[in-house]
Amino acid sequence: MTPVWHPSPNFGARRDGLQPSMVVIHFTGMANCAAALERLCDPAAQVSSHYLIAEDGMLWALVAEDQRAWHAGAGEWRGMGDVNSRSIGIELANTGHHPFPEPQMRCLTALLAQVHGRWDIELRDVIGHSDMAADRKEDPGPRFDWARLGRMGLALAVPLATVDAPLPRSGLPQLEDSLTRIGYPDAPPDRRLMAFRHRFSPQARGPETGADRALAARIAALTQPL
Repeated sequence: MTPVWHPSPNFGARRDGLQPSMVVIHFTGMANCAAALERLCDPAAQVSSHYLIAEDGMLWALVAEDQRAWHAGAGEWRGMGDVNSRSIGIELANTGHHPFPEPQMRCLTALLAQVHGRWDIELRDVIGHSDMAADRKEDPGPRFDWARLGRMGLALAVPLATVDAPLPRSGLPQLEDSLTRIGYPDAPPDRRLMAFRHRFSPQARGPETGADRALAARIAALTQPL
């Protein structure tokens, strides 16, 4: 898969000798891919990503992977800040309210497989923008098919049973504690819950439930054993 090179001026050197150890997935939240491409390459906008994937699966490369694109903004993941210096940013052309088309998802999975082959990126560190910035971001949102990435070994899969990640014998920990262990930064509880559900349980609605606590405890045990 060869991307179309469309260089953005909005990038710099990765700081402190950091190399990519995360992937952050976004939706553009714009009317179409052309509008997103224009903005991501506009010097006045001061935003960019490494890649942009159109609805029809066309792949644009905007910033070289060894450079620091300006896509993540303020936030952190697993206690690590300056996410821009640690990550590869992938924008998906989507308004935020529509399903992600099959050609776009096929392109994304092929790209992620290549990125994993080039860099040492743990599955738990393939995240959505809302995971590292739950207080201000919602992308890629509840319509994004994280389960597909999990099945393909491209992102952390949801543990399906206690065989994968046993629950603590002492009972369920508080949701907030589990979310912190998974890697979520401080944010209002409702925003953290929303980000967690978008990532791991997109069908869930309403106030926090025991199912949320159980799932979060299993994922925390899977990613950061006590």
